[in-house]
Amino acid sequence: MCDRQRRRFLGGLLLTPLAAALAGCKHGDWPEGMAEIKWDRDTCTRCSMVISDRRFACELRGGPENTVFKFDDPGCLAFWLKEKAEKYPWLNAPATKIWVADFASKSREDMRWLDPQRAFFISRSSPMAYNFAAVASVQAGALDFTDMRQHVLAKGR
Repeated sequence: MCDRQRRRFLGGLLLTPLAAALAGCKHGDWPEGMAEIKWDRDTCTRCSMVISDRRFACELRGGPENTVFKFDDPGCLAFWLKEKAEKYPWLNAPATKIWVADFASKSREDMRWLDPQRAFFISRSSPMAYNFAAVASVQAGALDFTDMRQHVLAKGR
């Protein structure tokens, strides 16, 4: 092996761990198991609208293949859960994870994600006009996830 080949080989060995480490990085802090939402590119699983307003984003991951579904509005998530209950019997399994954006997050870089079963839903104008946003602590008039879903489903759209 000549000097030039040796340098190229050694340089490749040194860069391989760095490249591998960078390849696994996500932009921002995402909860364990959550797939990154590519703002202004990913679309809602239910309505196909581009997910732009991070304050209302939701994600579900589960099933035997750990399938990911992304939503632009908690109302879309609520309807989709009802519509797909038969198709995906694993939706209520303990291993299924759901995240909703904390409306109080200050920026995309400071996003916080909540378990909807522990979140509170307040009235706010939302992308699909279901008009609920998730927050971490109880506020006047806030609903739990079950009650929020009932209100959304009563709208019937």
